[in-house]
Amino acid sequence: MIARLKGIVDGVTEDSTVIDVGGVGYLVFCSARTLSRLGRGELVSLEIETHVREDHIHLYGFVDAAERDWFQLLTTVQGVGARVGLGILSALAPDQLTHAVVGSDKGALTQAPGVGPKLASRILSELKDRVGGIAFANITGPAGVGPLLENSVVSEAASALVNLGYNPSEALGAVARVATNLGEDAEVEALIRGGLSELAPAEARG
Repeated sequence: MIARLKGIVDGVTEDSTVIDVGGVGYLVFCSARTLSRLGRGELVSLEIETHVREDHIHLYGFVDAAERDWFQLLTTVQGVGARVGLGILSALAPDQLTHAVVGSDKGALTQAPGVGPKLASRILSELKDRVGGIAFANITGPAGVGPLLENSVVSEAASALVNLGYNPSEALGAVARVATNLGEDAEVEALIRGGLSELAPAEARG
C-alpha cells in the first residue's frame, strides 16, 4: 500500500492532482483544501490513503495527517464514501470539523456537497464519541486546532476532566462551551467547574 508520495506536481484539476515520482505519474484525488496548496512544478509530500477495489485502485492525498485521519474516520460512516468525505474536508478544515462534531453543529456539516440533514445527523451520532482521540490530541499537540483550543487554560481544564473519567470528546465539548461563554480570560478552576456542570446529569443540575 502507498502511504506517502513525495514528488513534483505535474498538474492540478478540480478534484485531483498528478504527482510525478521518478518519472511515474500518480493520479491522486484530494480535497479543495489540499489542492489549493499545490502548484505545478512544486515539490510536495502528501499523506496517502489507498483504496483497493475489484475494478480500480484509487489514491487519496492529504496535505497533513489531521486531514487524512478525518478522512479515514468520516468514511466509516454509512453513506459517506470517498467523494463525500473529500467534499466535507473541502468545506471544513480539520479544526472546524472537530468543532462541528463535538458541538453537534449539523448546519456546519450540511455546507458540504452531498451532505443533507439526515446524513449530517448520522455523522454526528456515529462520530461524537469517536472523535475524542483526534480532538484531544489536537488541543494538546504543538500545532493546536484554532484560537480557542490552542488556549493552554482550555487544554488544562479539558485534561482535568479526562483525568476525572470523562472521555476526551465530552471533556473537550464541555470546556469549549464554557470557555466561549466565559471569555478568553477565564481561569482553569472556572472552566473545570463549568465543565463539570455541563457534564452533570440534567436532574442533578435541576
